[in-house]
Amino acid sequence: MANYILEFWGTLVLVLFGDGVCCACSLNKSKAQGAGWVVITLGWGLAVMMGALVAGPSGGHLNPAVTLGLAINGGFAWADVPGYIVAQMLGGFVGACVVYLFYKDHFDATEDKATKLGVFCTAPAIKNTPINFFGEFAATFMLMFAILVIPTCWGTTAGLLPITWVITALGMSLGATTGYAMNAARDLSPRIAHAVLPIKDKGDSDWDYSWIPVVAPIAGAACAALLFGAMAWCYGL
Repeated sequence: MANYILEFWGTLVLVLFGDGVCCACSLNKSKAQGAGWVVITLGWGLAVMMGALVAGPSGGHLNPAVTLGLAINGGFAWADVPGYIVAQMLGGFVGACVVYLFYKDHFDATEDKATKLGVFCTAPAIKNTPINFFGEFAATFMLMFAILVIPTCWGTTAGLLPITWVITALGMSLGATTGYAMNAARDLSPRIAHAVLPIKDKGDSDWDYSWIPVVAPIAGAACAALLFGAMAWCYGL
């Protein structure tokens, strides 16, 4: 139960910092409005780092795709997977609600519906379902592979900073097509929050796209775990 609570709090912190930087850079009358993609990607990298530090003893998964990938790789007990995922999804939802309360005046001052939705969850720059799916698959594949490889070389604690750099680099290089969700707790939970919160003139929550940031990251993480397992078996890692 302690690990579930840590995953809840760690994911809450991740979404609070991550969606928070999106609000800061996007919503009207924010002092950081227009700060741009570099600030957002750096903010998300640090958000994951802060969340992982908070949730440290639980392993700091903060992501259903990572939890499933680690279980597939044999490094995490399957019995704990459902509890971790529930905790992560609840943490993401509560984190998004806190972000809304923090930036409520700025939500009220923002007219564009897509901007309001975009601070909660991702959307493709160009809607093309196969390409959008591949983008989320590839980004999460690289994330999961890094999570498995880096601790082998750096150690579990020392590996946190390089993984933060990986997440930032993924945002800068592969994130501009879909918004690089790579995490259902970062995308679906805040999307649900967007749907239920009393946001002024918010529009719809784009449910037609919502399955891609859930299914593609899980598929990408699973394939990365299988590849790493095959490599470890071949090279005796």
